[in-house]
Amino acid sequence: MNNPSAHTSPAPRRRVAVIGAGPGGLSTALAFHRAGHDVRLFERQDAVRPIGGAVLLSLPVLSILRDMGVDIHRLGAYAVTEFRNHRGRLRTRLPFNKKAEARAGIPGWHYGMLRSAALERMLDVIPPELIQPNKRFLRYEESAQAVTVHFEDGSQWEADLLVGADGIRSQVAQQTFGDLGLFHCGIQVWLAWCHCENMPPDVGWISHSRTVQASFFPILHEGKPAVEWWVVEPWNEGQTPPSDTKAHLLKHLDGWADPLPRLAAATDFERNCFRWEIYNRPALKSWSRGRVSFVGDAVHPVSPYAAYGMGMAIEDGWWLAKCLEGVDLAEPAALAKGLASYDRQRVAFTNKNAAMARYMGYLFHRTPWPLTVLRDVVFDHTGFLEKALTEQYLKDAELQMESLPIQTPSLLRASI
Repeated sequence: MNNPSAHTSPAPRRRVAVIGAGPGGLSTALAFHRAGHDVRLFERQDAVRPIGGAVLLSLPVLSILRDMGVDIHRLGAYAVTEFRNHRGRLRTRLPFNKKAEARAGIPGWHYGMLRSAALERMLDVIPPELIQPNKRFLRYEESAQAVTVHFEDGSQWEADLLVGADGIRSQVAQQTFGDLGLFHCGIQVWLAWCHCENMPPDVGWISHSRTVQASFFPILHEGKPAVEWWVVEPWNEGQTPPSDTKAHLLKHLDGWADPLPRLAAATDFERNCFRWEIYNRPALKSWSRGRVSFVGDAVHPVSPYAAYGMGMAIEDGWWLAKCLEGVDLAEPAALAKGLASYDRQRVAFTNKNAAMARYMGYLFHRTPWPLTVLRDVVFDHTGFLEKALTEQYLKDAELQMESLPIQTPSLLRASI
């Protein structure tokens, strides 16, 4: 990981426009506000409404939230991650790096929580006047001195830096880079949550049959124990969704090890189940051009196999502000140098995670029979899966934790 340039004096107060009030947009707005800049967060809806079910956030993300003043106490539920087959046979446990835990001051690695709970904690520390609702992005005009953002209602705002945080179909990215090249990943995910008794304590499963993933993790809902669970299945673009979601998912879970069938039976499918078809796009080599840069799905959408989409978006916003710390955003050369530092810090790291997640989705849902039989024998009876997870995911994530230029508690403690 690259460390951003160190600066001894604060930067002049400058104007930052952020498009989109999802996790990355909120993180960006909060980070630049705390750095002393004049920030506006433009959201096309009439209010910031967190959507979706539950998420997993890791140590680096939680450390960054805490550094931005977000209260992470009892935000999520800790769990050890276990990989199993659909009959419940243990394949591996995700190992932890005690050094990374000690640096964070938080035990474990993953914490499960409702997406809405995490965003509400972020909104608690963002001044309401920063958020501009009912502002649908239309286009921007850039000069050497500024970038002017135009909205569909005829209004405009001039900034020194424009940050696109408007999701996988980003209009800001389309103007900046041209056609986004979106493609379907051949899978869809059902994400749900419920209350269920007699659950294994402090453990989450990621389990697979020949073609389907079904998984669960503990979460906190309004401070009380609950469970998030999800199903990932092969899916073709344009395929008709099932008319009966509950019956569809119970069929997938027939014969699955306890507790997954019980979780489906305990779920309110009308209120607490969400469906996404998974799209991706070709990786970009740079996210910054002129006075415009990006965070989150606007430049690196990632399939659920990374369990890291929301987390990476939050990290992006914090790192963007950190790499521009002490930089005069009005000065083109200084801004370009800071944005180049941001690209070096984030682009290769997120591209690797997105590629890994896409490969895992293909491996588990699109591998043809009889290769699925060989795959499962290898995963059930060798250490291949643990080695691959450690090398392809955990090692980089732990380096990310160790590279964070923030102060953390010196003693390990249960801080959330």
